[in-house]
Amino acid sequence: MLATRPTRTRGTVIELGQRDAQLWRDLQEVVLRHAESYAMRRSVAAQETSFFTTASRKPAFPPYHLYSYVSPMPETEKLETHLKSLGRVVLGYSGGVDSGLLAVVGARALGPERFLAVTGRSASFPEVQAGGAVQLARDFGIPFREIDTHELSDPRYLSNSTDRCYYCKSELWARLSEVVTQLGFDVIIDGTNADDLGEHRPGLRASGEHAVRSPLAELGWTKDEVRQAARELGLPTWSAPAAPCLSSRVVYGLEITPQRLGQVEQGESFLRSLGIAGDLRVRHHGHKARLEVAPDQMSRLTDHWETIERTFRGLGFAAVELDPRGYRRGGLLSLAPQRPD
Repeated sequence: MLATRPTRTRGTVIELGQRDAQLWRDLQEVVLRHAESYAMRRSVAAQETSFFTTASRKPAFPPYHLYSYVSPMPETEKLETHLKSLGRVVLGYSGGVDSGLLAVVGARALGPERFLAVTGRSASFPEVQAGGAVQLARDFGIPFREIDTHELSDPRYLSNSTDRCYYCKSELWARLSEVVTQLGFDVIIDGTNADDLGEHRPGLRASGEHAVRSPLAELGWTKDEVRQAARELGLPTWSAPAAPCLSSRVVYGLEITPQRLGQVEQGESFLRSLGIAGDLRVRHHGHKARLEVAPDQMSRLTDHWETIERTFRGLGFAAVELDPRGYRRGGLLSLAPQRPD
């Protein structure tokens, strides 16, 4: 468990004075931006009605998106408290550090009757990541199940526009909504953190349409803070590189197919077998594969280049090249076809 900072108002909502006003404004800005992104803001009147005490007509506590805590450091106790306020929870679980942290803390805070981690399985989800998600669930006693998702049956997803993630998340949240209804749960949550809110993430729109909650972002936790908490709790994934779906490796405008996803997955698996560490992407450009790795891993690639070329030709690529700029998050977005104004 993370060490916590002693505070005079621990466990309570801050009664802000003048000296705390700036902190309050800063935290409001972060969390309100999240609420707007997810289209989850309720009317002011409804908030005032549900959060007033009947006796005094004074706010009993602020609405969920106005929570403020004394310490900006991640504290799992506060995450537990926030999760308990959501009722019976279904987590969209990939096994990565964000959803993994939520799975461990949620299972501990809510128990098997009130918490369930669910992984959506399709050809776009790497087998190695699926295996890691299962192992983490076993190791930490996380209530867990897998379901099939069918985004590869949606022509809009297969066309691979810059909105591809919207169609993927729409499918995932629709399937998880069925689980919520069938099993009598209350809400779906995901692993979006505060850093994610400023990136190109069309899936956020789908999350808003399905009223998906994001506890990490709601509490203002950054990726670094998530990793810190995961490390303190002993999660083996605390330092794992980001691992989005395999379709994110296919250049925008090139059709998503199971064959192309398989080429990407096998290519990355082979490169890992050479000892390539950290962030790694096999970008699929049709007949060509373009490799992105961290700068300190490039020499390892060049040392094995003849073997890499031979292996990638065996996977069906006519050519393979090393991107001299190295790994870049969202590196394909700049290459996306431009829509006419």
